[in-house]
Amino acid sequence: MKIINFETHREKIQKTKGLLLCLFFLISFGNVAYAQEKNQMVRLAIIKVDPLQLEAYQVALKKQMNAAILKEPGVLTYYAVADKSDPSKITILEIYADTADYQTHITTEHFLKYKETVKDMVTSLELVDVDLISSLNKTGN
Repeated sequence: MKIINFETHREKIQKTKGLLLCLFFLISFGNVAYAQEKNQMVRLAIIKVDPLQLEAYQVALKKQMNAAILKEPGVLTYYAVADKSDPSKITILEIYADTADYQTHITTEHFLKYKETVKDMVTSLELVDVDLISSLNKTGN
């Protein structure tokens, strides 16, 4: 029997956990109409935040997300989740109508303000482009 030292695999386990959590959100809460769009850009942002600055980070993130959804027609979906065992590990699911809308998004005033605000709060950032396979949601809930 092979014994696995989970301490040495912690980073891989945490990354996999974040990806699985976002896939769960994609499957559970996505929008069916958007799932059929072939040119959408779907991305996971896997972020580690300084735990001492977590509250301020969450405020900045929510402000940026709200502005993007309200002001940018090409920003279709945002879900931000925190790891229950370590709330400073945040995974964001972002869906854009297409790559051009993402490129527009990262040049907006609200996004640039967010990046400037959180630059000393974020200790690591990994961006993972993914393909949306399927999604469902209940309407009216």
